[in-house]
Amino acid sequence: MDSSNRKKMNPVYVIFISLLLDLLAFTMILPLLPSLLDHYKQNDSTGLYAWLSGRVKYFQEIVGAPEKFNNVLFGGFLGSMFSFLQYLTSPLLGSISDVVGRKSVLIICLLGISFSYILWAFSSNLIIFIIARFIGGISKGNVSLSMAIITDVSSVENRGKGMALVGIAFSLGFIVGPLIGAVFAVWAKTKTGQWYIIPAIFALFLSLADLLFITVLFQESLPKEKRAKSFKSSFKTAEGMINVKQLFSFSAVNHDEKSNSKELKKLGLIYFVYLFIYSGLEFTLTFLTHHVFNYTSMEQGWMFFSIGLTMAVIQGGYVRRIPKDKIKKTATLGLWLIIPSFICVGLANGPVLLYLGLFLYASSTALVVPCIMTMASLYGSADQKGTVMGIFRSLGALARALGPIIASIAFWSIGSCTTYLIGSICLLWPVLNLLKL
Repeated sequence: MDSSNRKKMNPVYVIFISLLLDLLAFTMILPLLPSLLDHYKQNDSTGLYAWLSGRVKYFQEIVGAPEKFNNVLFGGFLGSMFSFLQYLTSPLLGSISDVVGRKSVLIICLLGISFSYILWAFSSNLIIFIIARFIGGISKGNVSLSMAIITDVSSVENRGKGMALVGIAFSLGFIVGPLIGAVFAVWAKTKTGQWYIIPAIFALFLSLADLLFITVLFQESLPKEKRAKSFKSSFKTAEGMINVKQLFSFSAVNHDEKSNSKELKKLGLIYFVYLFIYSGLEFTLTFLTHHVFNYTSMEQGWMFFSIGLTMAVIQGGYVRRIPKDKIKKTATLGLWLIIPSFICVGLANGPVLLYLGLFLYASSTALVVPCIMTMASLYGSADQKGTVMGIFRSLGALARALGPIIASIAFWSIGSCTTYLIGSICLLWPVLNLLKL
């Protein structure tokens, strides 16, 4: 493709395709993680898995946790580590891109992601797999960079359309990616004992295609005259998104009206608590179906396909048509739906109640996050809306860093049923506080 054609391609569509390729690769591992940890339990040549199991044995005996649930605990640490690294590095990478431009930083992120898949393909032991997840976590700033790029190239009036494409990319990624991973894993198990290599290589192929696509087709979205003049001023904004106290107080935002300041902080806390509890169910779901329902990777792939398809239908057919005066009401409905979702999944002993809970879970997801983000976008002056949205993304990343490990510890120590029922009770707080907002 010649340069004239490259210039004609809308950068929003370039970012959409890039995100789609990235999310297809990223979500492939979701239905495989419980089986991967079972694999390392049996085949870890370094002895790290056995050492970790030995370290928790004392507490395991106290709480009466079955040894087979140890991989839930270890998986929770891996999931939280990945999200925590993303929480730390995304604002820093965004600040660097404010000074040097988006494209070079985006390419570095994609190189890191590709390298993490190479390590996954060669992860003959648990240590290499953990290093692969570590590098993947610190490289995952490409998602925040993509949103910054959309902000660069769109006006306030049409920015919502660009953000909607981001939502579509996520929905499509979570519909197709887990299914692809499961299909390759099932096929590979019939060919080789190192069955995870084939899914890892395909994820690498997708990430390299993404890297090539961005390198060739993406045109720098932040011209030199609009870039930050120094790293010092840029990193100051990043600090406000990493420092927990500053993050929850929205200190990076200039508050013109005291009432607006209180409402914004309250909305941020509601969003954090919701995602903190929600991400616990989201992460432990694969371990629940693996241990309690004996789901194979393929069955989990179809489960994620059903969840993603439900989300895509609701977001595409309903959410994008919600008028502004109905946004809060819709977010409240979504928060009510997640409560019976947790109850159904926690009490499920068969597919009917489980899939009823998953339908409510997918419906809630499709409604809550886009509606609360839309509510957040109404706060702040025109030149600070990007900062407000960045803080909400950081709150979400922090919630996803803490939620999986807390939920995994609870799952491991008191069981899935009690964990989800306690979660359903705790979820009353966000919905009741949103009603008061």
